[in-house]
Amino acid sequence: MAVAFRGGRSGGVIGGGSGASAGLRGLFSCRIIVSALFSLLFLAALSVVLNSSRRHRDPTLPNKGSAYMHRTFLALQSDPLKTRLDLIYKQATDHLTLVNAYAAYARKLKLDASKQLKLFEDLGINFSDLQYKPDYKSVLSENGNAVEEDTLRQLEKEVKDKVKTVRMMIVESKESYDTQLKIQKLKDTIFAVHEQLTKAKKSGAVASLIAAKSVPKSIHCLAMRLVEERISHPEKYKEAPPDPAMEDPSLYHYAIFSDNVIAVSVVVRSVVMNAEEPWKHVFHVVTDRMNLAAMKVWFKMRPLGRGAHIEIKVVEDFKFLNSSYVPVLRQLESAKFYLPEMYPKLHKILFLDDDVVVQKDLTGLWKINLDGKVNGAVETCFGSFHRYSQYLNFSHPLIKESFNPNACAWAFGMNIFDLDAWRREKCTEQLHHWQNLNEEQNLWRLGTLPPGLITFYSKTKSLDKTWHVLGLGYNPGVSMDEIRNAAVIHYNGNMKPWLDIAMNQYKSLWTKYVDNEMEFVQMCNFGL
Repeated sequence: MAVAFRGGRSGGVIGGGSGASAGLRGLFSCRIIVSALFSLLFLAALSVVLNSSRRHRDPTLPNKGSAYMHRTFLALQSDPLKTRLDLIYKQATDHLTLVNAYAAYARKLKLDASKQLKLFEDLGINFSDLQYKPDYKSVLSENGNAVEEDTLRQLEKEVKDKVKTVRMMIVESKESYDTQLKIQKLKDTIFAVHEQLTKAKKSGAVASLIAAKSVPKSIHCLAMRLVEERISHPEKYKEAPPDPAMEDPSLYHYAIFSDNVIAVSVVVRSVVMNAEEPWKHVFHVVTDRMNLAAMKVWFKMRPLGRGAHIEIKVVEDFKFLNSSYVPVLRQLESAKFYLPEMYPKLHKILFLDDDVVVQKDLTGLWKINLDGKVNGAVETCFGSFHRYSQYLNFSHPLIKESFNPNACAWAFGMNIFDLDAWRREKCTEQLHHWQNLNEEQNLWRLGTLPPGLITFYSKTKSLDKTWHVLGLGYNPGVSMDEIRNAAVIHYNGNMKPWLDIAMNQYKSLWTKYVDNEMEFVQMCNFGL
């Protein structure tokens, strides 16, 4: 038992010593590992600190390590004088930019204050010269040189003085500069608007011309219904025997050339309604073959009344109007140049366009002494406008030798013609002569007014302007006083009163003579 006890104790002692030895070894190993870790951490921290110091000294930082760490260490070690220098430099550059801007605007606007301009330019040069001064050049350079406080204070003082001067100058001249800038801006705006207006005018002129030359649906409808009426009831529209009044020179004769039924009806109706003796008035209407039936049906359905006379013919009824006799054959357009041949038994005739309205009795026109001249018309010239030079090519020697460029033009639309004087002066032969010379169209532009001005040059008697007021088809400035005093008002221009583009202030002067009781006018929705 005793042996066993000892053996057991001995075994226990031996086992306990071995465990203590192992514990010491483990503790020693842990201390070594911990020491090693602390050493590594110390070395790492030291490396970062040294690396940061080197980067602070070197202005070009290498792109290594953590960017966040770099910014942190740079912020901790930044020079406050350097930051202050940067702020001063930024203030100087900002005011230099402002000075240059004012100087540039002054040059652009050509201001009278040249002294101010020179001061701004000098200030700009002074600001620029600061960085080239020896005392500041090294400080403002990007080489990272140390900033001395005395130098910085001196630089700051100079910059503040110059900034103060700049601000004072800007305050003194701001009103002048702002006004000039506003003026320039307004000029630019006016120029841009003027360009837009020019384009709009051109577009409007084209659209207006298209509208003027096209046939409105209502007028087309009226012509079709009149023709339909003629076809449906031929017995109602047989040719009437010739009216002897058509060749009676003692009556008042009118010539109207048109293919527009509603327009002719307004002209004739306005004459008759304002005539003191309507039974003495005779109307010679000439149209084209396409509108002949419609024109005849209208005046058959709506007779003139009050004893007035009317005849309706087509151009082709005048057999002499052919290509062998007429050099330039334009049918209705040119027919007015052949009135003596068309009406050989008449002495005087009043020509009316289809876009006029008569407001007074016109018999006084036949009583005017034309002093042996052919044409009685209202002159349209004022100042340098509407002179012969605007209608004829005075660079051509024939025109230059034959006509006065300052001669006053007149208007077709209401013309009293002395047919006897026309025949005596052989005006038609003169017209043909000039038309043959103008075969290449180098004497005048297209239209009937230039050949009219040539044909009746020095053969036109100027009438009082109250007989014929023009411009209601293009000029919104015609006064109502002029219109009220006028015997004839003329819608010359593209804005005809039967079109949607007519000027509203003048349209009612025409619509009041439209025969609204005519059933086809109501059916065709003229919208008058």
